[in-house]
Amino acid sequence: MLKVINLTVNGKAHELAVDDREALVDTLRNRLGLTSVKKGCEVGECGACTVLVNGEAMDSCIYLTVWAEGKNIMTVEGLKGPNGELSPIQKAFIEEAAVQCGFCTPGLIMTAVEIVGTGKKYNRDELRKLISGHLCRCTGYENILNAMERIVDETYKVVGK
Repeated sequence: MLKVINLTVNGKAHELAVDDREALVDTLRNRLGLTSVKKGCEVGECGACTVLVNGEAMDSCIYLTVWAEGKNIMTVEGLKGPNGELSPIQKAFIEEAAVQCGFCTPGLIMTAVEIVGTGKKYNRDELRKLISGHLCRCTGYENILNAMERIVDETYKVVGK
């Protein structure tokens, strides 16, 4: 059954007729062309499809598009600056060599956005636990944790806590 919904994706309003069984990952990739959202396990186990829904990291493969009615969705494409520049989180991932094949990277970056958004200072063990829902087959997670630790520390210093 089709249902018309309204949602905002990366700051842009959309009205879409969607099947009530359609996963948000499919809507974002196939209808809106946002290919940073990766389709991995399709059961919410790998984190490759992580997006922010009203600021909270969600696995979009198990989140139905109809649930996004009236909500704000953000993908990696929504992080770029006005001139296409990378966000500080993306820069930290590059500078810490936390990107290898890149398949898991967008989901990890979106989780990092949520983590940084809390304004809390996390230690390495806490960060490890916070990213435990992500699978990366290329690394031992150390460079990913280095990038996350760096951006959390930098953000924490900026907000003056």
